[in-house]
Amino acid sequence: MDAAADRLVSCATREVRLRADRLIHDVEQALRREVPEIWEDPDTAQLMAESVAEHILVALAGLEDGLEPSLLSTSAIDLERTRRVARRGSPISVMLRSFRLGQGVVLDRLLAELPKLTDDAELVNTAARRLVATATGYVDRLSEQGVATYQEERDRRLRWRLSMVNDASMRIGTTLDIVRTTQELADLATEYFADLVTVDLLDSALRGHDRQAQGPLMLRRVAQRSAEGVPEPATLPQELHSWPDGTPPARALLTGRPVQHRSGPAGSAHATLVVPLRARDSALGIAQFVRHRHPSAFDDEDLLLAQEIAARAAVAVDNARRYTHARSAALTLQRSLLPRHTARQSAVDIACRYLPAGGQAGVGGDWYDVIPLSGARVALVVGDVVGHGIHAAATMGRLRTAVRTLADIDLPPDELLTHLDDVVLRLSAEASTDPDTDTDADTDTDTGWDAAQAGGTVVAAGGQEGGEEIGATCLYAVYDPVAGRCTLARAGHVVPVVVAVDGTADLLELPAGPPLGLGGLPFEAAEIDLPEGSVLALYTDGLIEARDHDVETGLALLRQTLARPAPSLEATCDAVLDTLLPTRPEDDVALLLARTHILGGDHVVSWELDADPAAVSQARSDVARQLGVWGLEELAFTAELVVSELVTNAVRYGRPPILLRLIHDRSLLCEVSDTSSTTPHLRRARVFDEGGRGLLLVAQLAEHWGTRHARGGKTVWAELGDSAGLPAWDIG
Repeated sequence: MDAAADRLVSCATREVRLRADRLIHDVEQALRREVPEIWEDPDTAQLMAESVAEHILVALAGLEDGLEPSLLSTSAIDLERTRRVARRGSPISVMLRSFRLGQGVVLDRLLAELPKLTDDAELVNTAARRLVATATGYVDRLSEQGVATYQEERDRRLRWRLSMVNDASMRIGTTLDIVRTTQELADLATEYFADLVTVDLLDSALRGHDRQAQGPLMLRRVAQRSAEGVPEPATLPQELHSWPDGTPPARALLTGRPVQHRSGPAGSAHATLVVPLRARDSALGIAQFVRHRHPSAFDDEDLLLAQEIAARAAVAVDNARRYTHARSAALTLQRSLLPRHTARQSAVDIACRYLPAGGQAGVGGDWYDVIPLSGARVALVVGDVVGHGIHAAATMGRLRTAVRTLADIDLPPDELLTHLDDVVLRLSAEASTDPDTDTDADTDTDTGWDAAQAGGTVVAAGGQEGGEEIGATCLYAVYDPVAGRCTLARAGHVVPVVVAVDGTADLLELPAGPPLGLGGLPFEAAEIDLPEGSVLALYTDGLIEARDHDVETGLALLRQTLARPAPSLEATCDAVLDTLLPTRPEDDVALLLARTHILGGDHVVSWELDADPAAVSQARSDVARQLGVWGLEELAFTAELVVSELVTNAVRYGRPPILLRLIHDRSLLCEVSDTSSTTPHLRRARVFDEGGRGLLLVAQLAEHWGTRHARGGKTVWAELGDSAGLPAWDIG
């Protein structure tokens, strides 16, 4: 009976094979109706059609020849189809269902043939059981091989995707540079799974706005990469453009969802993935992944991978743009708070530089200043606020303003730093109690202060944002071109360098002094002689500190560079920066160079006066005579009035000796000194008062006037310019 049943199955199979084309067509139609997802991709559909035909022909041949299912092998094309299904992310159940559906159609045809070949019902029944068992065994074998291939491909793709995602985490976002970050995305995707990658960012996002004004969405091409032989896109790098409504890029931007499509005739883009770049609920732009040479379109696995690396790139781009905008704001604030032009004065020639930190450190709180003082003197200031960012820049501006205010009242350097220390303590107290302080701000968190090896330098520390204490260092120097002497004091700052006329460059030995913000510790000043032509170099620690060398090496390089002959101070500044900072500095750098001048006897004259009212007349005569020598006769009348009032004030309220000094600089400076510490003040004289109008007269006639104190008394001074003259109103 078994042999007869086998022959009947073979005969029925032979009859069905004669109409195999019709059977294959019917199976395809059933699968298209019941499992449409397999046929969505044209490449997979082609493989599916070939696979159906092969399965049917192999199965019919095996049944006709009476082969056991274990002897039937699975072809390479069938395994490739299974891998395609796995790569597309279709569930394994879809593939198994397609096997059963195909088996059902083929069995129906075979079973329908059996009664046509014999009237023996028992034989037909036996042959049918044999047919069902053989077909089921064949499908079971296909299913086992398919599941194994499917899982193997899924595991391989998972390992590949994890490897690429891991590679993306290391290669994308290595810097806080938007263009480099997007280019890293394009390079990675081109290397792994695309032939052409472009990245377009919203112009509004690049400018720091999360939303764009009304109108078409404008994008800027920030990165692109194409494989060898692939044509470049029409849009050029950094070109501003927009996508028409309804196009895949426009839809991706509008919906925030990726778009997969085919485009162009033969020879153009084979398949395209458009993935939106979003971070923190903000649209940043789109990335397009295009295949020209790959034989297959993007599958679901490719889409998932593109979304993962695009999401990582979007976060990196968002971090980069936020950093760029914060750095730009801090740099703008920093530069607005620094002097754009140094004040006009004759005491020193000035050259200065400020360089913000590169990398992720950002703008800091380094500053410099040049402040004209009375008596033709000039104050030179360099300081460094601990920390980086907009808070450090703002703190720098407050300290610079405080220094200018304190310098305006002619405080000696050590006293000025004492008052500045109090200012920092108050700012620190305000920051520690401010509930709105950003505790996540980027700060330097070193604490305490330690004497460094470089010339006894004291390095300040302590954060400034997030409720922490504010820390700063400062060096304040006052140069007097009449005496040729410079008085300096420092608060934890690096020591200056003096370049002598003969070209030797040496570090100044100055008392260290604590950094600003510690409180309760004294500051000391030192005086040095600076012959005409000497160069005083003030700088911040970012100039001499670097990863590739220590502070001592930096100081040695600085001294060597300053000692080299140069055509100008500006050239010397450039040489210093080129030598010590060949790349972008890791910390802010401020550099201030000052070449000294001397105001000799042809610019300065002085007389010692008796403490007698009669000395006023003599002083007026001496001033008139000297102004004639200097060719300033037009100022004689005003200068005589001012000098007579200042001398009269010193005779009445001061103590001898009384000294009158005239300095012919950019303007005429009149100074009267005595040994009394009493400070004269302006007051409003009443109608019948005999006095009280002298300083009011001086204030109206002089461009500037004031009082400065010394340890041995005071000096009342007035500055007369070319426009000095009697006021337009009657002073009574």
